[in-house]
Amino acid sequence: MDDVVNLMSRRPPLDQVLAVAGELSAEIIAIAKALHSDPEISLQEMKSAELVSGLLARGGFAVQRGLAGLESSFCAEWGSGVPSIALIVEMDALPVLGHACGHNIIAAASAGAALILRRLLNEDTARIVVMGTPAEELGIGKIEMIKAGCFADIDFAMMVHPSSRRQVIKQFLGLAKIRFTFHGKPSHAAAYPEEGINALDGVIQTFNAVNAMRQQLRQDVRIHGIITEGGVAPNIIPARAACYFYVRADDLQELEQARERLKGCAAGAALATGCRLETEEDPRIIAPLKILRSFYRVYSEQVARLGLEEARTPGDRNKGSSDIGNLSQELPTIHPHVPIGEGINIHTEGFAMATVSTRGEEATVEGATLLAMTALELIFSPPLREEIIREFHEKDNNLY
Repeated sequence: MDDVVNLMSRRPPLDQVLAVAGELSAEIIAIAKALHSDPEISLQEMKSAELVSGLLARGGFAVQRGLAGLESSFCAEWGSGVPSIALIVEMDALPVLGHACGHNIIAAASAGAALILRRLLNEDTARIVVMGTPAEELGIGKIEMIKAGCFADIDFAMMVHPSSRRQVIKQFLGLAKIRFTFHGKPSHAAAYPEEGINALDGVIQTFNAVNAMRQQLRQDVRIHGIITEGGVAPNIIPARAACYFYVRADDLQELEQARERLKGCAAGAALATGCRLETEEDPRIIAPLKILRSFYRVYSEQVARLGLEEARTPGDRNKGSSDIGNLSQELPTIHPHVPIGEGINIHTEGFAMATVSTRGEEATVEGATLLAMTALELIFSPPLREEIIREFHEKDNNLY
């Protein structure tokens, strides 16, 4: 009991947390704006990683670069106590659209929360780690860093994501990626059509088969694809055609079943058209997000302490996918959303501009502040940590 009393006596009061967040707000906002002005796509986030990790190094964090064979990854850590809390940084932008997924806000909020905690805590109170995870848009960074053991000694992980609404719980679907290439036989499409085997017909029949299958798919399953190669000229029967599909579902068992059914559609199309089928499956499977109510409750309580209101939109609507799901299967993780403007859809030019608007600036500081407040709850309440860890181990694991 004396240890608990002593620990609680070292806890910074809320007014001190808010004062430090206010002092650092201009620096936090500057990170988001700098990343927005110079967007870098997946696996090319070198300047972005240098910007964020350099700021943390100047703030007293020990920085390592190039983890897990990813040149733009980094780990910045400070402190030596318990627990060990990771604040997740994403940095990659979208081609053409720039930061239309808001990773500039994600990076600024996580780095900002770390700087706030660095100012508030004694070095032996907790271990604060900022993980720079590249290529979220490709589903690469966190998966490769998990495989390399970068999160092996982390107890909890947190990040925020910009959105059109303040939503504490937002579900994510598992995701598998698969490419089909159909090989046929070229021929003159008018003079000798009977001598050709049309590879494009194989692709088209695959889409037709998928569309016929949709009525029998579970409601959470999503199968969507594009034709990536369809021939070179209308008067030549295509000898090669290709398509690329994403398959998504709420759990990995259903994801695997849907993926096998998709492969059956392509195999049937190849048989029907006389084509040879080549299948390429991405070995990186993105896992669904593991929702821990006890952990999200802590963040929600901090939202209420700031006098803010959560959106009442159900968390199972408008679901995408992210490799944060894989991390959530490894250790307790939260991924709440902060609002940058109503009615703005992600992956649009308007969303990218909103990240550096006045609302975007407010959301960035809000995210940094709430992450820091949530971390403090974990640090100064061992029973809370035990409750979250217990729920993590009791909850079904969708990855293995």
